Amino acid sequence: MISTRSIPEVAVDALIRVLPTTVPLQALPHVVSAELASRVGSAVVASFVGTTSADLAVVLTDSASLDAAAGANSQLVSSRDVLRPALESASAVLGIGVLGDSRVEDASALFAATETEVFELSAGGVVTGWFAIRVRQNGVVGGPGSAPERTPLGNLGRISNVEMSLTVEIGRTRMSVRDVLSLTPGAVIELDRSAGAPADILLNGRLIAHGEIVVVDQDYAVRITQILDVADGLS
Repeated sequence: MISTRSIPEVAVDALIRVLPTTVPLQALPHVVSAELASRVGSAVVASFVGTTSADLAVVLTDSASLDAAAGANSQLVSSRDVLRPALESASAVLGIGVLGDSRVEDASALFAATETEVFELSAGGVVTGWFAIRVRQNGVVGGPGSAPERTPLGNLGRISNVEMSLTVEIGRTRMSVRDVLSLTPGAVIELDRSAGAPADILLNGRLIAHGEIVVVDQDYAVRITQILDVADGLS
């Protein structure tokens, strides 16, 4: 018998892998209650629209971790910027779709809703935050050893008018927030790709094709050289 886990369970696992905390976190289901909602107050919230849509919110009580990740006295990086990658990681389990802008707002209504799944985030028995996800279309995703679930292309018609971000990436690197804040005009950032290598084309962060950079009427453009298998991209 193939074991399955619910979408919220997989989403919170993806979230805690990316959260900027100094110690690994554990996620345990928490009973939705008005008391918890009043304790949570403001959280970083984002909505995902796709074949499976959801509202997500995360709040961390350890402000020191957020401050360290953002950089002391930084005006460039906010808590929503620091927690955005974790929300993107959690929403990635929902499949094709668009994660809206993250924002800081009162999330008590989301944490109190009966259809919301809430998880307590803790380290060493100490509660450090909460994660809430309200899935608007029920479903499960495969557990360890199960075959990947594929999204039928015919079902994508319902989001055919949703705008998605198409990004062309010529390379990337990893930098600490400290190094980013120390950048000055004239600084050179070395990327992980050699000159002449194909560029990656990403749809809402998902790699879909390769191409080469060209110039059209004095504007940069990209010529598609390879389309990746769509089914593999959906798995």
